[in-house]
Amino acid sequence: MATITNQNGGAAATASPPLPLGPEQIESFGEELEAIRQRVLADRGQKDVDYIRGVIRAQRGLEVAGRGLLWAGVFPPAWLAGTAALSLSKILDNMEIGHNVMHGQYEWTNDPKLSGRGFEWDTACPADQWRHSHNYMHHTHTNIVGKDRDIGYGILRMSEDQRWHPYYLGNPLWAALLALFFEYGVALHDLEVERLVKGETNLGEKRELLGGIWRKVRRQAAKDYVLFPALSGPFFVFPLAGNAAANLVRNVWSFTIIFCGHFPDGTHEFSEEETADETRGQWYYRQLLGSANLSGGRPFHILAGNLSFQIEHHLFPDLPANRYAEISVEVREICERYGIPYNVGPLHRQFGSVVRKICRLALPDTSRRVPGGGLVGSLVDGVGHAARGLAGR
Repeated sequence: MATITNQNGGAAATASPPLPLGPEQIESFGEELEAIRQRVLADRGQKDVDYIRGVIRAQRGLEVAGRGLLWAGVFPPAWLAGTAALSLSKILDNMEIGHNVMHGQYEWTNDPKLSGRGFEWDTACPADQWRHSHNYMHHTHTNIVGKDRDIGYGILRMSEDQRWHPYYLGNPLWAALLALFFEYGVALHDLEVERLVKGETNLGEKRELLGGIWRKVRRQAAKDYVLFPALSGPFFVFPLAGNAAANLVRNVWSFTIIFCGHFPDGTHEFSEEETADETRGQWYYRQLLGSANLSGGRPFHILAGNLSFQIEHHLFPDLPANRYAEISVEVREICERYGIPYNVGPLHRQFGSVVRKICRLALPDTSRRVPGGGLVGSLVDGVGHAARGLAGR
């Protein structure tokens, strides 16, 4: 059951599973969404460039201020202010700049500084590996169990379709550790640790991948935990602690926003069989059913990298993310006309449902696939809902 909320974050309705759409309706639905995409592609311009450059200037200013204040970290107010500024800097670099630039949202500008192919971000995951695991694997196979490794990151059980194993009794603990060290979980994503454990691959086959991860982790660690602390001389412990705290804040924030966009109540997973030979309309339909939004104000959306509009991001990953807010109004209206739930709610509500799912799926009695768990399941549920409605008239 997907929960629909109003624009102010209050509960508006509890939606039934989406009513079944015929092939013509699904393609018409897809065409309306594609029309939005084409219109925004044609409308991109200086305001989009000004926006992202403004965010980059703010991020750099926060980093300089944060690191400068941490050098005076022997004074508690300076340490707190420096850690806060550096945390915000790392969040902006990760979410609104790195994620969106590396999606290729600004390739059309022909500005080398905004080129996703050459961008490197301030986190442990090498950019070239992330572009493969995220841009290609995740956005092509969104929420397809067995193909989208973002479902649990090879660590967690986040779908009833994932076979239960006693290891998953630790789901809540593994989730907490993943949140704290999220940048390393992302860095190890393409390593496919679960396949290494099963013997389906070996470290020899992953040598080049491991080399890239090691070089990036080493460079990040040297910058945050050696170079900048060393510049403080005998007071090195203060920037060292500030850098560690800022990285933890960025990791937990990124984990929270990303998991709230993919796993709260009302999101759906799919099987490979259900998604074989997809049309463009069916692809749009899957992206929408597998995503959820977060309500909030403009500062919140910026710090979330506009991934608080995860629905719009999955529908239009190549559009500048600062456009998602305006697009979301149209997408929501289209969903209402087609009877498709538009999953949106405040952070505390969506994250609460994610935590409940993590705990629920730790247990073996949830291994049975539940109705509505995928595209076909949601359509079957929709037929049943419609039939019950007619019988009650």
